[in-house]
Amino acid sequence: MPLIVQKYGGTSVGSVERIMAVAKKIILAKSQGNDLVIVVSAMSGETNRLVSLAKEISDPPNAREFDVLLSTGEQVTISLLSMALEAQGCLARSYTGAQVHILTDSSHNKARIIDIDDKKIHSDLKDGKVVVVAGFQGVDEHGNITTLGRGGSDTTAVALAAALKADECQIYTDVDGVYTTDPRMVSDARRLEQICFEEMLEMASLGSKVLQIRSVEFASKYNVPLRVLSAFEDGPGTLITIENNKMEKALISGIAFSRDEAKLTLLGVEDRPGIAAHILAPISEANIEVDMIIQNKGQDNTTDFTFTVHRNDYNKSLNILNNLTESLGVREIVGDEQIVKISLVGVGMRSHAGIASTMFKTLSDEGINIQMISTSEIKISVVVDEKYLELGVRVLHDVFGLQE
Repeated sequence: MPLIVQKYGGTSVGSVERIMAVAKKIILAKSQGNDLVIVVSAMSGETNRLVSLAKEISDPPNAREFDVLLSTGEQVTISLLSMALEAQGCLARSYTGAQVHILTDSSHNKARIIDIDDKKIHSDLKDGKVVVVAGFQGVDEHGNITTLGRGGSDTTAVALAAALKADECQIYTDVDGVYTTDPRMVSDARRLEQICFEEMLEMASLGSKVLQIRSVEFASKYNVPLRVLSAFEDGPGTLITIENNKMEKALISGIAFSRDEAKLTLLGVEDRPGIAAHILAPISEANIEVDMIIQNKGQDNTTDFTFTVHRNDYNKSLNILNNLTESLGVREIVGDEQIVKISLVGVGMRSHAGIASTMFKTLSDEGINIQMISTSEIKISVVVDEKYLELGVRVLHDVFGLQE
């Protein structure tokens, strides 16, 4: 029998009525001859409620106790879903992450999975049961409950699929697949039938919210076919798998964008070996991720150094740089929080020239000035003023023929 791991997010199990609907969907899949392992998130809004409770007592809360608290959200869902399945005549067994021994490291609130003991799950599947596992959580070698951080339930599902050698991992969410871009911005965005791991990784890292990047990395590493499906309507969804010769090599598969960008520029920095490390080392030590970097050599042995960070880290980064002004000999530090990043993604870039020039000309024709550029083998990203985000995405979507 095919083994399928299904994951249902918080909105999919946000009420008793929705849990009952999910149970019916699971029973239908079971009746079609599949062995099923189900991973669920906490009911919609529950994690936020628990976070608020914790912060009323201590802010920030103790990391270990915070994990103990947050893990209870998924425990409620697995029990209710298992009850719903049993009530409809389907054998089911629920497990917390600790009970199936999803072993993680000890990094509370952002733990990483090390190993999974699949003996209990295989035993239950052999007995004809649907196994329901709490997502987002595990246990470390000392028996402490841990949580996996944002998107942790997706990661749990993929990790279980890898450990169990499942035929497919299905991620049920509130969208019916991966689109060429956000359909809320571009009404004729097209759902992709199939996309490769490499493209999905780029799109997730560049702002696409459909899947968390850690789950895609896990799926890619262990070659777990992923399918994104809607929890609320039937359809084929989007299959995410390895690149193969049968896949259509479209020039561009999708357009991702990020509104959460900020830019910092140091003007008149002394041009000498090690200056980039001198600037970025304290930024890194403050656990701030740097994205795009540009360094230009001037005519007077000075350089201008520009980089981008997440908008939430802008003020923190600016304060760090202001404290370095004297040691760096900087003439001026300027910043801009009103920028966005637009990215083209597609494996077809490997074998087709002219994509960058088409992108740049298209934006130029609309009067959109490009402030920064970053490229990889299958991606081109540009930074522009945030007021041009929607216009930029729409014209690029049109010129590269991504519409339905």
